[in-house]
Amino acid sequence: MDPKNKSPSLSARLKVNQTLGRGLLFMNKKGFTLVEIMIVVAIIALLAAIAIPNLLSAKRTANTAAAKANIRALSTAAEVYATGHNGTYPANATEISSYIAPATTLCSSTAAAPVQGYIYDCSGLAATGYTLTATPASATAGDTTFSVTTGGVITETAYVEPES
Repeated sequence: MDPKNKSPSLSARLKVNQTLGRGLLFMNKKGFTLVEIMIVVAIIALLAAIAIPNLLSAKRTANTAAAKANIRALSTAAEVYATGHNGTYPANATEISSYIAPATTLCSSTAAAPVQGYIYDCSGLAATGYTLTATPASATAGDTTFSVTTGGVITETAYVEPES
């Protein structure tokens, strides 16, 4: 205080104002407002709406590529088996399991337990030739059905989900 004026000095008043101002400023800011939270939720929802379909599409594409590679590997294993057995093709998946380790797993896939979204049908294995198919377990798992016949010719057809 200034002894002549009996009022607080300017620097003392500024200190009081700064302290009060700082206290008032922080006292009202204890959390986020409803509007701020709604904006954040809206941004997250927008990002999810963009990202989720892309992730599902990437998974479907990966499943389709894996099915084509698996059916080609099964065909190659059957051809190698026939080469080593005087032109006789394998009669079941167990006979080619030494050429392709997952043969029995792939050929035993079912709708309840698909392999990477696909069901492999190896019932066409016979001593005279083979027909193998890979069908998506659902429309969300893949979009192409693959078939391979003796000689390794792979055909692709668009998957049509059966009606329930």
